[in-house]
Amino acid sequence: MAQTVYPAPVQEAAASQGHHNLILEDRRAMTATGITRIVSYDEYSATLETQQGSLVVGGRELQVSELSIQTGEVKIAGKIESIQYADLKESPAGFFRRLVR
Repeated sequence: MAQTVYPAPVQEAAASQGHHNLILEDRRAMTATGITRIVSYDEYSATLETQQGSLVVGGRELQVSELSIQTGEVKIAGKIESIQYADLKESPAGFFRRLVR
């Protein structure tokens, strides 16, 4: 019996290469790709995780769509007022490992 092999999801391919894009339309709609996780969101902010760090979107009346596992895409609608990145933080184990050297 032949086994069907499916290609890796787009998200895995994009995430492994660290690709991440933003499309902002009239500060009312945003599409973000390369998202690995939605950390939190409410009507004033959304915190998303990318391979390159955290992405925080601030505004009013924000509505966040589901994360597409296939594409790593998230859509945000509302009054977008800020977009801010934060680099990945080093894990505490890495800090202590350097101290012990």
